[in-house]
Amino acid sequence: MHGWIILDKPVGIGSTPCVGKVKRALRELGIKKPKVGHGGTLDPLASGVLPIAIGEATKLAGRMLDATKAYDFTVAFGAETDTLDAEGEVVATSDKRPTRQEIEDIMPGYMGTIEQMPPAFSALKVDGKRAYDLAREGKAVDLQSRTVTIHELRLVEASPEQATFSATVSKGTYIRSLARDIARAVESVGHVTMLRRTRAGPFGLDAAISLDILEESTKARTLYDKVLPLTAGLDDIPALVVSPEEAARLRHGQRLSGHPAPPGQHLAMEGETPVALVEVEDGEVAVLRGFNL
Repeated sequence: MHGWIILDKPVGIGSTPCVGKVKRALRELGIKKPKVGHGGTLDPLASGVLPIAIGEATKLAGRMLDATKAYDFTVAFGAETDTLDAEGEVVATSDKRPTRQEIEDIMPGYMGTIEQMPPAFSALKVDGKRAYDLAREGKAVDLQSRTVTIHELRLVEASPEQATFSATVSKGTYIRSLARDIARAVESVGHVTMLRRTRAGPFGLDAAISLDILEESTKARTLYDKVLPLTAGLDDIPALVVSPEEAARLRHGQRLSGHPAPPGQHLAMEGETPVALVEVEDGEVAVLRGFNL
């Protein structure tokens, strides 16, 4: 089995246990040592799209980490926590409750390319240690700001106590940091109370299944019907048709010379079979990721 299972991860469970559930499901179907990985961590308090790569699709999991992602999130005003979400301890309070107009007025400053300070409670490494481990030990966490891109930021609804947004962001963007900065920009403080990923790269909620459906499909032996093909993770990559001879050379890691394909990344295909993710430059086709299919 090679492809993708897209989970609608519920609140209360981490990404790694979800990978474990898919592994157990595949073992129940007779796959003895399934290769499984996820395409982007979701915190236990977050829900939504979690791409699970299976078999040769695991070679594309890293690419999924770099993909654009979309989220819905709610910011509660009046209290900032050390984790910037509902799980943490309150570290700052404010009586200020912004109006809808005040929120809309500051939003343009958080669109496009911006500098963002990651949360102290994050998986980033500081001197070889995870930032969240240092933060839990009460140690100072010295993080550097990073450049991220907010492709879209939309205010969905607002009340005196909270506001819900929809955002499409680049890799490396922390929604908790975005929520913190929005709250501070309206002269208040705040934290995330709801976070739901609605899209990861080419995968949206329309393709996602719940953990209950994962379990039911495994028992009914219909899980294969829920697996998307490996190529679904490369919907934005043009296909490059290759001959059997060219496919054989690519499978051995060899380059193709004098190819008329336009420059850029392509998915080399021999008929209906994916051969490799390749890069074309000056007529040379080089393998980025080869698939053993």
